[in-house]
Amino acid sequence: MNLFYELHKDIPREGPGNNESTRKAFEMIRNRVTKPEILDIGCGPGMQTIELASLTDGTILATDINEGFLEVLQNKVQELELTDKVTVKKANMRSLPYAEGQFDVIWAEGTIFILGFEKGLKEWRKFLKNNGILVASELSWIKKNPPKEPLEFWYKAYPEVGTVEENIKKAENLGYEVITTFVLPEEGWWEHYYRPLESKIISFREKYKNDVDALTILEEFQTEIDLYRNYSEYYGYVFYILQKK
Repeated sequence: MNLFYELHKDIPREGPGNNESTRKAFEMIRNRVTKPEILDIGCGPGMQTIELASLTDGTILATDINEGFLEVLQNKVQELELTDKVTVKKANMRSLPYAEGQFDVIWAEGTIFILGFEKGLKEWRKFLKNNGILVASELSWIKKNPPKEPLEFWYKAYPEVGTVEENIKKAENLGYEVITTFVLPEEGWWEHYYRPLESKIISFREKYKNDVDALTILEEFQTEIDLYRNYSEYYGYVFYILQKK
């Protein structure tokens, strides 16, 4: 965990995403919510949080378990004078301390996988008001018959990866209306996540050249990056924009 944090510290995002996709997703719900109370789950250093703050006339409660990331976001909030709109709190997404029906919108970019897509949709639904909206980006197969290499890697790393159609069905079975879905553009993986992460992997190989365990972890991250470089047509992050029925 310490190496994971050190590797991810000071890069713009903790997973794939970009401001253009955050804006696109919000525009798809703008007419459905007025001055929404938004819960941003697993906010990390908060790139999407700050972007949401520029888009909404409501308020945002940004939560994460990592105090280092929360400190980064809190500093941004203060610097941009957003303290009246954004509140930063430490919270565990597995046991959120909030009231049922408290939020108009739940926002989870690249974080629902920590619980699993189906479990996250099920457990977080209670925090939404009637007709509340959940926006989550989730790793998904976007082309049939993926090659053996990415299939085996992701089956081991995150066996719940499903197709868009399978995830839509899960959402509908759990009482959501699927407003729409869209695939994160490939550049959303590279600009703020994989490129800066890859640069740190290169430097860390030298730093940890005598640490076999650390080098193994670094190679696992490099393998993930290389897989996306080679097989991005087969899988990606998909935004699922859902409304509680």
